[in-house]
Amino acid sequence: MKFVIVTGMSGAGKSLAIKHMEDMGFFCIDNLPPVLMNKFVELCIVGKSKFNKIALVMDVRGGNMLDDLLPCLNILKELGIEYEILFLDASDNTLIKRYKGTRRMHPLSTNGMLIDGIKEERERLKPIKDKACHIINTSSLTSKNLKDKINAMFDSEGEENGIIINIISFGFKYGLPVECDLVFDLRFIANPYYIEELRPLSGKDERVRDFVLETGTAKQFLDKFTDMLEFLLPNYKNEGKTQVVIGFGCTGGRHRSVAVAEKIYNMLKEKGRRIVIEHRDIDKDTKTKR
Repeated sequence: MKFVIVTGMSGAGKSLAIKHMEDMGFFCIDNLPPVLMNKFVELCIVGKSKFNKIALVMDVRGGNMLDDLLPCLNILKELGIEYEILFLDASDNTLIKRYKGTRRMHPLSTNGMLIDGIKEERERLKPIKDKACHIINTSSLTSKNLKDKINAMFDSEGEENGIIINIISFGFKYGLPVECDLVFDLRFIANPYYIEELRPLSGKDERVRDFVLETGTAKQFLDKFTDMLEFLLPNYKNEGKTQVVIGFGCTGGRHRSVAVAEKIYNMLKEKGRRIVIEHRDIDKDTKTKR
């Protein structure tokens, strides 16, 4: 039985995540009190239910009952029941924008100050986040991006292919992706931005891709990166790591980082790796000189 606990920040996308998991065949329950979790699991094991994939959402909406989650998880462990925790997160600014867009009250904003509720929620969820097997920052994700990440994490047909690889292209001018385990600076590769006919294109376009990937430095990097990754992945897995997030950055996140990230994505996909890709900054500020 695959058993997943979905939690995280209010407004980070838990409801959307659950919809995607339902589409994958998970039996989902939203806002279940933790004290009822063990009883529910017992019913699934000894009862007549045929559920082999279960996802339970537990968060601060349960008030002080959330404090029971960690002790209940310890009981599951003692019973030999394996579980995974999926934690949905987002930046404070993103959460504020989303709440203002929906005009809903944050569950912990009793004084009406949204940022105070967010800070309190982060503090309360920190012990749970520290135990999470999977953390997804949804600040810049579309619904499809989130669906792809969840599919890669919980698609049972792909489990034999091991650790999940998340690839993110980004621009250094917009800041580092906080979720990255590994970051590679691709600003040593010639910049297509300075070729007038290539400037409005992106790393997804064939002409830009050829310009970036046909250079000797790019070819050497791809060879060395592939060798390093083949070394790292089994060692990460041996240490219990279930996913690795790899960032490829250039100045603006539109040309070099996108081209290299796409190339690596396709190479690893052909090898049967469980992999998802996100181009965080590809459409940002395309006219800004860099």
